[in-house]
Amino acid sequence: TPADMRRISAHLGMSVAEFKEKWLTYDKKDGDWQNTKQPCQFLDLKDNKCSIYAVRPADCAGFPHLTKKKPQEYMHVHKQNLAYCPATLRMVEHLRSLLLKNP
Repeated sequence: TPADMRRISAHLGMSVAEFKEKWLTYDKKDGDWQNTKQPCQFLDLKDNKCSIYAVRPADCAGFPHLTKKKPQEYMHVHKQNLAYCPATLRMVEHLRSLLLKNP
C-alpha cells in the first residue's frame, strides 16, 4: 500500500520512488505493487526472519493469511510457503495431527 511504501522507504533511508525502482514492480493485472523477488528480498533465508519486521507491509503482518479464504482455496499458497514460513508449517502440522486423530 502507499502507507507501507512510505514507512518502509523511510526506514531504509530512501524515497518512495527509489524504493519502488529498487524493490517493486507494478502488476497491471492485480493493480498493485509487488516484490520483484520471490521469496521476499527482505526475508533472511538463513533464519527465515524478516529483516524489516518492525516496518513490514500490512499484508505481511497478516501472513500466512490463514483466515483470508477457506483453507482449501489457499492450499497452493500454503504449500509454496512451507519452506519459508514457520507459521504455515505449524498450521499444516496442526491440521495433519487433527486429521490423523479423526480419520
